[in-house]
Amino acid sequence: MRQVLAGFAAIWTVTAVGWLVGRRDLLGPRAERVLARLVFFVLTPALLFTTLSRTDPADLATPALAAFAAGALVTGAAGAALARWRWRRPLGETAVATLCASYVNAGNLGIPIAAYVLGDVAAVAPVLLFQTLLVAPLALAVLDRTDGAADRRTGFGPARLFLFAGRNPIMLGSAAGIAVAASGWRPPDEALRPVELLGSAAVPVALLALGLALAGPRGEPSAGRAVEPAYALVALKALVHPALAYLVARLLGLDGPALLAAAVTAALPTAQNVYVFAARYERAEPLARDVVLLSTLVAAATTGVLAAWLG
Repeated sequence: MRQVLAGFAAIWTVTAVGWLVGRRDLLGPRAERVLARLVFFVLTPALLFTTLSRTDPADLATPALAAFAAGALVTGAAGAALARWRWRRPLGETAVATLCASYVNAGNLGIPIAAYVLGDVAAVAPVLLFQTLLVAPLALAVLDRTDGAADRRTGFGPARLFLFAGRNPIMLGSAAGIAVAASGWRPPDEALRPVELLGSAAVPVALLALGLALAGPRGEPSAGRAVEPAYALVALKALVHPALAYLVARLLGLDGPALLAAAVTAALPTAQNVYVFAARYERAEPLARDVVLLSTLVAAATTGVLAAWLG
C-alpha cells in the first residue's frame, strides 16, 4: 500500500510544480500547449520506442489482458454513448470521452505499481501494447479527421488509417519499437541513449503541462459548468472498469497473480496522455483535465483496496 501511495504522490507532486509555474506565469501564456505538443511529437514517441523495443511480442496474449480489454471496451463504449447521445458532443469530443473512460495510465503509474504490487513490470506490458497499438490509433484517427473548426464527415477506411499512422509520431515510434523487438536485434547503447533520455522526459513534462492547465484560466466558474460528464466518466474508469475486469477474470478461471493483475491494471486512472491528445487537437480539454485528476485521486484508493484484498 505504501508503494502505491508513493507512486500517486510522485504524480501529484510534479503536477503541483506545474501548477506553481503556471500561477507565477514563468513560461508565458502558451506554455501549456507548447509542452503538450512537445510530449506528443517528440517525447512520447521516444518513450514508446524504448519501452516496446524491449518487450517480447510473445508475452502479449494473456488471460489477464483479455479481462482488462473486455472491461475497457465496455466502459469505452459506455463513455462514447453518453457523450454522443446524452451530452450531444461532436465526434472529436466523443473520442476524448471514450479515452477518458477506458485509457489507463499504464506508463508512469502502471509500471511502478506493477513492480511494487504485482512484483513484475512485464505484467503491465500487454496493457501498454493493447492501448498503443489498438486503442490509441483508432482514437487519434478520429481526432485527426475531426481536426478543425467542425467535424468532417469523411470515411476512415484502411487506406486512410494507414496514411494517418504514417504521419503520426506516436504510431511511428510504437511501430519502430515493435519492429526492433520482433527482429531480436538490440541497437547499440550509444545509439539508444539519446532516445532514452528524451523518453525519460515524457512523463514529467506531460504532468507539468497538466499542472499548467490547472493554473490557467478556468473559463466559467465550477458552479456554472456541467459536472455530470466528468463524474460519470470517472465512475466508469475508476469503479466500473476494475469491477468488470474482475468479473471477466473470474469467469476465465483466473486467480492469484493473474486475477490481481487484471483488476489492478483496470483500476489505474485515466492516463495524462488523454489530456495531451485533447490539447493537441483542442477537443474537450477541460473534460480530459478534470477526469485525469479526479480518476487519479479515486484510483489511489481503489488500487490500494484491490492490492490489500487480492494480494
